Amino acid sequence: MPLAFDLQSVTVTEFGVGRDEEEEQSFTLVPVDTSVQTALGEMARDTWSAMEELDEAPPEYEPSEKHASSEYLVVPFASGLATALRQLHQAENLPLSAAALSDPRDVFCYFTRMTDGAGRRLTAVRRATQFKGVLQSRGLMRFIDDALQIIEESVLRLDSDFDLLVDSDTVHILRPSGFEFVGQLQDAVLAAAPTNVKAVRKDLHFVDFTAIEGYATKHPRAARYLASIVAQNATKDISKSALKAQCKRTGVDVGESKGKITVDEGQVMGFLQVVDRRRYHLELVKGTPESFVAGSRRKLGS
Repeated sequence: MPLAFDLQSVTVTEFGVGRDEEEEQSFTLVPVDTSVQTALGEMARDTWSAMEELDEAPPEYEPSEKHASSEYLVVPFASGLATALRQLHQAENLPLSAAALSDPRDVFCYFTRMTDGAGRRLTAVRRATQFKGVLQSRGLMRFIDDALQIIEESVLRLDSDFDLLVDSDTVHILRPSGFEFVGQLQDAVLAAAPTNVKAVRKDLHFVDFTAIEGYATKHPRAARYLASIVAQNATKDISKSALKAQCKRTGVDVGESKGKITVDEGQVMGFLQVVDRRRYHLELVKGTPESFVAGSRRKLGS
């Protein structure tokens, strides 16, 4: 997948940090010199090189999957999962202040926004784990008047690469955990649960989603299953009889009222796992049926 940005023709480089404030998160630009701008450009290029080495045709990020610590995945720029990052990427007139680093404990990420020769923007973000780690260490040293001294003040140490890159088309992810944290994915997925229920209900009109929606708006894992079901269009052509049969085979207890399948709160996770093709049944030993839940699933032959 190509990057909609020319990393070799950067004309403008901004640096900033994301901070946790009392009621919300905020982003602030911080002035930096050319040496830092150069380092940020090198980090962005190293990030893209790492992505290209991992996968030339990256799969789309799925909220319900268990992803590797480093794995090249993508999310469409317009996706609801990219809302927080899209807002940062498109933001104009972000405040500029060196004082944003006055209390490093409030910083949850740092980022750079670059502009290339064609006027296109690239945003690169890294979770601030190194930043906070330095605060607990006295191991950084520097030379002053030929004498080696411990640095006592708070220091931001740049990493070797970023967790993700955002261009005008795509969020390119190198570290899924960094994307989930910085992108406030849990909040986004929970907020999208009612919309996702509405989308699923169109195909599964024979299911009462009252308990499912109430549960998914409060439980991130259930909300992730819903997001995955919608993203994969997993409800298309499911029949009522087949769904009830699979629930029975895999130990999910569902009922029926007024012609609709009903799901108690305690069975919501199991039901969503069935619809998301994660709950399955085997009988390799005759007379010994077994049911399992897949932590991750990939369709064979694809």
